[in-house]
Amino acid sequence: AACATVQQAALAVASGVADVVVCYRAFNERSGRRFGSGVQRREPTAEGAALGWNLPYGLLTPASWVAMAAQRYLHAYGLDPEVFGHVAVVDRRHAARNPAAYFHGKPITLADHAASRWIVEPLRLLDCCQETDGGQALVVTSLERARDLPRPPAVVVAAAQGAGRSQEQMTSFYRDGLTGLPETAVVARQLWRSSGLSPADIDVGILYDHFTPFVLMQLEEFGFCGPGEAGAFVAADTLPLNTHGGQLGEAYLHGMNGIAEAVRQIRGTSVNQVAGAARSLVTAGTGVPTSGLVIGADG
Repeated sequence: AACATVQQAALAVASGVADVVVCYRAFNERSGRRFGSGVQRREPTAEGAALGWNLPYGLLTPASWVAMAAQRYLHAYGLDPEVFGHVAVVDRRHAARNPAAYFHGKPITLADHAASRWIVEPLRLLDCCQETDGGQALVVTSLERARDLPRPPAVVVAAAQGAGRSQEQMTSFYRDGLTGLPETAVVARQLWRSSGLSPADIDVGILYDHFTPFVLMQLEEFGFCGPGEAGAFVAADTLPLNTHGGQLGEAYLHGMNGIAEAVRQIRGTSVNQVAGAARSLVTAGTGVPTSGLVIGADG
């Protein structure tokens, strides 16, 4: 996970093991091996062996795995798939103003979301992230050294990693409940405790958005709203969310581009700048053991 990579880099710098660490992620998922294509042309792996429990039943791709939890979420709270569309619309609105985004200049509406084709019910095409050719690099160094550099530092205020009980991956269907993300709850508790912050202190949320339902569940696990309330929370624009366009709108780089956007928000250089942004919450992949960061301004 991107957040865990930055956390490890920060620990290496803080402990004196390294002075400067470059963290990067690069993909050729659009022109190379497409992860979303499922099991086609995949080399045998231990992960692939574990998927033997799911593949015979037609659960061949990440979209199909997430759809199981998404369907349960809608059923439990009496919701319609339109609630997922609020995330897609917000992300694409921000991507439309971001020249670096794949969907620059291409906002969508809830009607567009509802008209997009089914991938695996209740997920539509516009609920699913892109497959991207691209890369992102971040430089981690000490705060003292960063203060001597041309741009203002963005500080790692808090970092956490965690896994939920009975955690496997997005196919952890045997857990007690499918309407939340216990691994995210573990990370949230650690971040709030170690930073002394709360959801009310966060100015920008950069939430891992490989699929829209898990964005809603993350908001609920972090305490921004109650269970089943995140769709309305996003629709109300209560928290600036994925201001780079996210992985739905900018690029899918395992969230590394999200950390870069959190840094831009703190520096005041985002194309969708939030006035006075001093603290950004960044999360990593969900449905799997995960991690998170709070990035803040110096001082």
